[in-house]
Amino acid sequence: MKAYVIAAETIKDQAMFDEYRKVVPETVAPFGGRFVARGGNLTVLEGEWPHSRLVIIEFPSRADAEGWYKSPAYQKIISLRHKSSVGTLVIVDGAP
Repeated sequence: MKAYVIAAETIKDQAMFDEYRKVVPETVAPFGGRFVARGGNLTVLEGEWPHSRLVIIEFPSRADAEGWYKSPAYQKIISLRHKSSVGTLVIVDGAP
C-alpha cells in the first residue's frame, strides 16, 4: 500500500530552506518517492490553515517512507529544514 509524507510548513529563512530544497529530491529517489505537491498555490476552502506551504511525497510503502526519513542521507540535511522552517511532518497510509 502506498504511503504519503505530508509536510505543512512556514518558511522562516528562505535562503537556508532553498539549500534544503535543492538536495532533498536526491534523498527521496532511492526509496521510490515522488513529489505529488511541492509548495505551489494553496487555497484554504474550510477551516484555518496555519502554514503557507504544503508538500506531499508519495512512496511505494510505509516502510519506504520511514526508510527515507531515517536514512543517513536525509538525516544529514534535516537540520536545514528544522532551522529554516516550522511545521508538521506526518506519514499517512494511502487508500486501499
